[in-house]
Amino acid sequence: MNLSVKEASRLLSVSEKTIYRWIKQNILPIYKVNESYRFNRAELLEWATSRRRPVAVEAFSEPESSALSLPTLSAALEAGGIFYRIEGRSIDAVLADAVAHLRLSDGVDRQYLQQMLITREQLTSTAIGERIALPHPRSPGLLNVVGSTVTICFLEHPVDFHALDGQAVEVLLLIITSSLRVHLHLLSRIGFVLHDKEFRRALLAQESRENIFAALAHAEQKILPPGKS
Repeated sequence: MNLSVKEASRLLSVSEKTIYRWIKQNILPIYKVNESYRFNRAELLEWATSRRRPVAVEAFSEPESSALSLPTLSAALEAGGIFYRIEGRSIDAVLADAVAHLRLSDGVDRQYLQQMLITREQLTSTAIGERIALPHPRSPGLLNVVGSTVTICFLEHPVDFHALDGQAVEVLLLIITSSLRVHLHLLSRIGFVLHDKEFRRALLAQESRENIFAALAHAEQKILPPGKS
């Protein structure tokens, strides 16, 4: 989970010199351990996503034995679904309505999940700019969910999520996973496909489910190994 400067530079597709410059500018989430800089992979991915920085395609490579258990983003979205006209005029209200729409395993405490999402927003906004936010629990795996999902929710009213670019949020991509490993996997893929202009356009235009899935499939193909789908 702890990345070195070299590993962080590979993940973000920049030089180690750039990483050290960002450290001096105090703009990266870092930890100092025994005089060495270390990075939390989840925090670094969230940092990159929130600033629209691309993540190296190599970051998605997994040993063949491990990759089998990881869902594609398209499969996670198929499981989670797309919902339009989510109600609410505040962060708490839209998260409450979004949670009410989620396809969750039997026995999952929706009220507990709702509070986890609200608490996460109070700690640090999940808004990434351009009217998009990525709500998710701070500690994936605590909900005893079966499977992992990504759910797109289009808001009926724009809501201020305190985004860095100042734009109110209109689109939520809620990430609910069974483990931290799957969370990082899906977060990496979301960060990547959001750089695809056709997928982003379909998302921001709140197009049909069919168009969004088609745009996502096309974007995600760019990070799948040859012969995989």
